[in-house]
Amino acid sequence: MSESHRDRVQKIIARAGICSRRKAEILIEEGRVTVNGKRVTELGTRADISLDVVKVDGEIIHPMRKQVYILLYKPLGVVTTKSDEKNRPTVMDLLGSEERKGLFPVGRLDLNSEGLLLITNDGEFGNHMMSPASHVSKTYLIRVRGVPDERTISRLENGIMLDRVKTRKAKVRMVGHSKNSWLEVELMEGKKNQLRKMFQKVGHPVVKLKRVRIGNLNAEGLGPGRYRRLSAGEVEALLTPPATNERAGRKKKPGGKQIR
Repeated sequence: MSESHRDRVQKIIARAGICSRRKAEILIEEGRVTVNGKRVTELGTRADISLDVVKVDGEIIHPMRKQVYILLYKPLGVVTTKSDEKNRPTVMDLLGSEERKGLFPVGRLDLNSEGLLLITNDGEFGNHMMSPASHVSKTYLIRVRGVPDERTISRLENGIMLDRVKTRKAKVRMVGHSKNSWLEVELMEGKKNQLRKMFQKVGHPVVKLKRVRIGNLNAEGLGPGRYRRLSAGEVEALLTPPATNERAGRKKKPGGKQIR
């Protein structure tokens, strides 16, 4: 068997649109993946999808033919999962029954948050968007109780300790206040309930939270429950690292990801 066609099993699963590569690694470690009937638990295992039978939870993995990238505005009261054991409405329910086949949400917004969410069948894209190393920013409009002072905003911008880990630097800007405050927050990471935990810790609980921007994408033309497909140019922009002084003037290396 030609080694050039053999990929890591987690990469095969991600490319097939089952989930992100990170999630695929968890599935392998949990023993839920087989290759030619043999359970695999090592992340270095390789296979050829055109010759080997790869299964997740007993279901055969087929190569994904066409990559799909969707920008959706998640409404309040909708969960960011493919299915829900409590039978709550999910973001996938907002898509047509045929259109949502093989798709999965990238990251999450909690039940009581709203705003922009990416949905795709491209596991590599999902992995890229979830990694802080990709430097894809996410911007939120947040209403909090009280009025944070300059010292508190500085703490949030420079990082605070959450679950024994310091958050990455952020941009925090006051956009309006009276009894409560509206702030715009830009992050390069997005751990579960991170913003709610951050503001709770500094004494200003979140009342309302909207994600209004992902990288170069904004909510223009989208209302709750509405969605649109991204253009090849928009996807390429998300996959292209932002320019920095260190990279300025360097030529882009060939072999970048192509959008089909």
